[in-house]
Parts: sequence; structure tokens; C-alpha cells
Amino acid sequence: MYALARPFLFALDAETAHGMGLRAIELAYRSGLNPLLANRPAALPCTVFGLEFGNPVGLAAGLDKDGAHVDALASLGFGFIEVGTTTPKPQEGNPRPRMFRLPQSEAVINRLGFNNRGVDALVRNVDCARFSGPLGINIGKNKDTPNEQAVDDYLICLRKVYARASYVTVNISSPNTTGLRDLQSADALRRLVATLIDARAQLQTRHGKRVPLLVKIAPDLDEGELDAMAGVFLDEGIDGLICTNTTLDRPDVAGQKFADEAGGLSGRPVFTKSTGVLSGMAKRMQGRVPLIGVGGILSGADAARKIECGATLVQFYTGMIYRGPALIAESVNAIARLQAAGQ
Repeated sequence: MYALARPFLFALDAETAHGMGLRAIELAYRSGLNPLLANRPAALPCTVFGLEFGNPVGLAAGLDKDGAHVDALASLGFGFIEVGTTTPKPQEGNPRPRMFRLPQSEAVINRLGFNNRGVDALVRNVDCARFSGPLGINIGKNKDTPNEQAVDDYLICLRKVYARASYVTVNISSPNTTGLRDLQSADALRRLVATLIDARAQLQTRHGKRVPLLVKIAPDLDEGELDAMAGVFLDEGIDGLICTNTTLDRPDVAGQKFADEAGGLSGRPVFTKSTGVLSGMAKRMQGRVPLIGVGGILSGADAARKIECGATLVQFYTGMIYRGPALIAESVNAIARLQAAGQ
């Protein structure tokens, strides 16, 4: 069915199509027609971060920023759902247009800027969700919060989402909030991670459960930066990493319409770079920290390659735009074949 709908959606502005696509998925779910959108994948259970996953293929943060469509998206067959990025206060994000397709490269450029209704609205939404699988909540800082006070924003979000989250992702890698990626520097990262882990210890006692803390990193990091970050993650005991967010590099899309628009580039052009960071971090983590591979997954083979390079789980978002829900089962099946071949 998505093959029929895609030309219509691609005739619309990218952000308008995004909203319409979510509404269509929600309508199909509520009317019982969601099986027409995709065949559900076979079960491929795994345990990561102490959580049970029905399969290792998840939805990346950004598609459902406010957690308003958790059940509908989960009905497509994802093994886990990540919502957000959410911030303490609602914010509009950057002016429109701020999302652009590059079909020739199966890519998207966005400069949305953490547009969301705020963490209180997200919590209300996810409180209503019936999805029983792992639900990740991705947290960030408001645009007008200086980096010196960023930890306060992350603490507000962590405390508010803790009771409902299966895991929490600390987003310090979006290129669309000025200065956010500066929090990836070793000193700033250590302060942030240590503070959040201390807060998590208090929340664990209060709520009687331990929620894993993950960090989502950028693909635009050199070897020295990766070394420094890896040291922080191992020293502080982070539970997992998501490799990676969008890239600012544009050589693979040069000359295409919208290629010079500001924002982060996702989709096929980021695959090699994001997978390189994944592989590098897998070696640095030495099996002590599970990794989620995200960036440029447009086929089952792409998903399997992420697993080969050190990921335990995978996620995609732009792949849904170009391939639709069929990519979920295709990815699960490819990972299952890879695992069977390795036995």
C-alpha cells in the first residue's frame, strides 16, 4: 500500500507529508486496517540493557516527537519505539520550510530544531499508550538554555519521563540546536553523564526500577574525539550508545536540489560514516556497552551490516520515508538470516 501512497506524499512539502503520514498510520491502526500497511515480522527476541525486545528493529527518535502515535507505530511490527526529542518547555523549532527530501540519494535534510510540545505533553501521551514493548524516550535541552545550564534541562526531562520510560536517550548530537554538540567534548560530557547517573540512582530508589541511560552521538567526530568520549562512557558506566545522529557533511549530495540547505543530512549518504563510528565505538567499548546502529538503513542488508559492525539493535527513520513499513520485516528477516548463518 505504501508504494501507492508514496507518490502522493512526495508531491507534498516534506514536513506536511510527515504529518499526513503519521495521521494515516494512526487512522489505519484505529480502524483495524494496519495489516494492509505491512506484514508483521516474525519474532526475533533478544535481551539488551536488561530489557526484552520482540525483535531488534526499532523506530528512531524524531518521527514521533511527542509520543502521540506509539501504539499505531508499534502495530507496524517494530521491536521497540523511541519517541522525542522532548524538552522541558514547548518550542516551535526553526522556521519553515525546515525539512527537505533529496530523492536521488534517498536522503533528507532537516533543521527542525527540537520542535515539540514539551515534556509534560509527551508524558501525558505515553501514559495513554498500551504498547508493552520497550519504549525509549529521547531528551534534550531547550534552544534558549545556555550550555552552562543544559544539565538542568536534562535533569527536568529525566525526572519527568523516568516512570514511563524503558530507557532514556540523552541527545547531545543534533546539529539543529546551536551549541548542542559542544556537550560532546570530554569535560562537558563527563559532567553531564555523571550528573544524570547520580540522579538516576535517586530515581531508581524512588520508583523501584533501574532505567538504562543511553547517549546518542554524532557521526562527525574524529578519532581523538571518539577516544575521549569512549573513556567517559566506560568510566561513568553509561548503559548504551546510539550511533549516530545526522551529519553535516554533504559531498555525496553536492549539486542536488536542496543540498545546500542548512540542517542535518540523513538517509543513504550517512550510512558509511555512521557505520564507521559504530564500528569504531564497538572496538572501544570492548563488548561492555551495547550499541544501537542507526543512520542510512534503506534495506535489510543495511540493517544486517549494522549488526555485523557491532550493533545489538538497529533503528531507522528516513528509511520509513523512502521504503515504508515493509522495511521493518525486511530488516528483521535479514538479521535473522545473519544470526542463523553465524550459528
